Amino acid sequence: MAFDLLFREVAVVDGTGADPYAADVGTRGDRIVAIGDLAGRDARRVIDGAGRCLMPGFIDVHTHDDTHVIHHPDMLAKISQGVTTVIVGNCGISASPVILQGAPPDPMNLLGARNAFVYPAFKDYARAVEHACPSVNVAALIGHTALRANVMVQFDRPATERELEHMCAALEGALDDGAIGLSSGLAYTNAKQAPVAEMQRLVDIVGAYGALYTTHMRNEHDGLLDSLQESFSTARNAGADLVISHLKCAGAGNWGRAPLALAALEKAAAGQPCNCDCYPYAASSTTLDAWRVDGQMEIYITWSEPHPEMARQRLKEIAAQWGIDQWQATERLRPAGAIYNMMSEDDVRNILAHPLSMIGSDGLPNDPNPHPRLWGTFPRVLAYYCRDLRLLDMAEAVRKMTGLPAARFRLQDRGVVREGAFADLTLVDMERIQDVATYGDPCRQAPGIDLVVVNGAVGYEDGQVQERRGRLLKRLPDNV
Repeated sequence: MAFDLLFREVAVVDGTGADPYAADVGTRGDRIVAIGDLAGRDARRVIDGAGRCLMPGFIDVHTHDDTHVIHHPDMLAKISQGVTTVIVGNCGISASPVILQGAPPDPMNLLGARNAFVYPAFKDYARAVEHACPSVNVAALIGHTALRANVMVQFDRPATERELEHMCAALEGALDDGAIGLSSGLAYTNAKQAPVAEMQRLVDIVGAYGALYTTHMRNEHDGLLDSLQESFSTARNAGADLVISHLKCAGAGNWGRAPLALAALEKAAAGQPCNCDCYPYAASSTTLDAWRVDGQMEIYITWSEPHPEMARQRLKEIAAQWGIDQWQATERLRPAGAIYNMMSEDDVRNILAHPLSMIGSDGLPNDPNPHPRLWGTFPRVLAYYCRDLRLLDMAEAVRKMTGLPAARFRLQDRGVVREGAFADLTLVDMERIQDVATYGDPCRQAPGIDLVVVNGAVGYEDGQVQERRGRLLKRLPDNV
């Protein structure tokens, strides 16, 4: 039988961490069916390797693309980077199961206004994704803050027993319908009053389902190590796999502690399944919050609901214009979004290079002036940290973006180039690849990502989205 696609003489970087090797790769339907010397074999389309690398499609383990995959299914910011699967629902923020009584509470507004939350059950969200048929695959976490928003009007307290019972029932229903786990955003105002006991009840359910718990911890500043221990303990007690979201040492007073944080992660990983994710930048991006403002860190405003004219300016400049201090300016601007220059490059490199870390963009597609990580994360890892700085070798960099996340998130037959695996593939020119997205001009496609295949179909080529063949990837019964 003829192949649908035949990649000739490519350097296969298979996603396992093994050294690259030269081979031909043939696909049929949505699977890879042959790897080796395939000279003389017929194919509907032959793609000449021309010195390029064939890698598994990248898995963006930390996104806020929940509603974007439905309303903007081309997903150009992701597929143009070689991403073929996005994990949504991070940081306690998910589009479902949500029934709002009013405006979405901070930080759920990162996903959009109230009309973005029209999925009262996870199965409603799943149907919407399947109907939209995005260019990339989607796997979804359920947000703890979203569960709270269904049952609480004020968030400045623990959930009551009755409220918690409703939250548990909603989580169980979503897991039954294919959600892959639970996320929390305990650093945010509307989740930080949730005690350990509230989280343990929910994570216990995750463990019973054989699912995953990811957490934006309570404190990434001076309470970093204590927050790590809380996260390890909660997941361990539940028997749940754990991912520490965007591990960082935030705030200048916390710089240089990456080795301590990574040592704690290593110690925990010796006794329980856990990893972290990170993005390859020393600045973060989220909502504008007064508790994050220290008067010294440079903060760049990306949007403001009451004062949209102040976007694309520094907070200290806005405060000077108004003749007030930065904390007063923050309250006047909110709800708003911001980029925070809060990390040291040395800490970023330490975390990025660690064997337990995975790559996630944490990009905000609804931000009108997004952080460049939305468009540039994966090219930046390959071009800057791998090729130019040689912080990582190529096989290890690709493992962090493919095979490792596929294993941790239990995405069966994905994240690897092998016979029988799904044909999610990215053809990369390592000489030409470059992260061209910048803070001043963030929405730029990277050169060097020449072709992307999703479920056996060419989804991206010549800078354009082609066929959209993405699927909702549900938690399968044999993963339990």
